[in-house]
Amino acid sequence: MSEFIELVNQRRSASNFLPDNPITKKELDEIFKLVKLGPSAFNLQHTNYVVVLDSEKKQKLKEAANGQYKVESSSAVILVLGDKQAFQQAADIYKGLNLLGVINKQEYDLMVNDTVSFYEKRGQEFHRDEAIRNASLSAMLFMLAAKEKGWDTCPMIGFDADKVKEALNVPEQYEAVLMITIGKEKTASRKPRGYRRPISEFVSYQ
Repeated sequence: MSEFIELVNQRRSASNFLPDNPITKKELDEIFKLVKLGPSAFNLQHTNYVVVLDSEKKQKLKEAANGQYKVESSSAVILVLGDKQAFQQAADIYKGLNLLGVINKQEYDLMVNDTVSFYEKRGQEFHRDEAIRNASLSAMLFMLAAKEKGWDTCPMIGFDADKVKEALNVPEQYEAVLMITIGKEKTASRKPRGYRRPISEFVSYQ
């Protein structure tokens, strides 16, 4: 467990990256192999990722992100999407449990119906909230997994979501939750870690 504590302490939001540090699809896939094990409501796996390696597309994202240099200097820019219609995939996601004999056909049908009904009754605002909640959980795991593999990251919300979605041809059913830049941090320009409130200010026991 000491390795995890060290990992959490070392993870920082990198505000500047060293240029010319390419990351490969193989290296990214190793990170995503860990990310796919993260939690999601009803195991619907709401989160989708768009990885941008192309320099021209990164320039478009830089423009949509108010010209932030870290978008350009990063090894990749990753758009984290939450699927507002993830519940409609319940039948496909639960099918494996039925095929493996973990649940019978009656239990399978009940799981699918209960999950779909749960979401349909709560409406579009809930669908959007769920997309954001679950994608945020996944994104945090991505950043920890990336750090474990030797890469630095920075989560970003300072961008025009509509412009980003247009540049990457993202369908309407997906919510652009945040962007993550990934690369090798330029530690020489690192600022001290920001103030962290003491536990007594953000935790209460009842």
